[in-house]
Amino acid sequence: MATTKVYIVYYSTYGHVEKLAEEIKKGAASVEGVEAKLWQVPETLPEEVLGKMGAPPKSDVPIITPNELTEADGLLFGFPTRFGMMASQFKAFLDATGGLWRTQALAGKPAGIFYSTGSQGGGQETTPLTSITQLVHHGLIFVPIGYTFGAGMFEMENVKGGSPYGAGTYAGDGSRQPTELELAQAFHQGKYFAGIAKKLKGSE
Repeated sequence: MATTKVYIVYYSTYGHVEKLAEEIKKGAASVEGVEAKLWQVPETLPEEVLGKMGAPPKSDVPIITPNELTEADGLLFGFPTRFGMMASQFKAFLDATGGLWRTQALAGKPAGIFYSTGSQGGGQETTPLTSITQLVHHGLIFVPIGYTFGAGMFEMENVKGGSPYGAGTYAGDGSRQPTELELAQAFHQGKYFAGIAKKLKGSE
């Protein structure tokens, strides 16, 4: 049986999205026959600016180029929000995929979204909602998690990021880290998405 390749492509300023990405990778890799790989998109801010922002150094996860997206059977995109929409670093990466759009090289591939916001009203739904336009123009098939995470979707006693669109977390002032429940949802998204990507590849 052919291996199903799932690429988890993200941008992370302070590490919150990266933590979700790592859990998503674990979830995807737990599906037999699935190979999951982490990728970062290029940083657009100068080191001096990042230093003033207090952003930690980037991890050693490789930087992806647009053409490498075509190697994947499924794509999961992760980014922090900026005023309720995806961060400009990720948008700049997608803006560089014009060649892929022209040939519709990504059309028919499944794609999912995960994200981080600063507050509860900071874009847990608008960030993925406004990002779907990017998928649509490429002909990608959006795969939300819906309410497949079960009871965790209805948590009311504790602050929890994420939505039917995908896994999420809250960064707050930067000191808050993804909770166990948020990480569990990220693992679930990876596993759920990988299962669908595997089914689609098997039907080719």
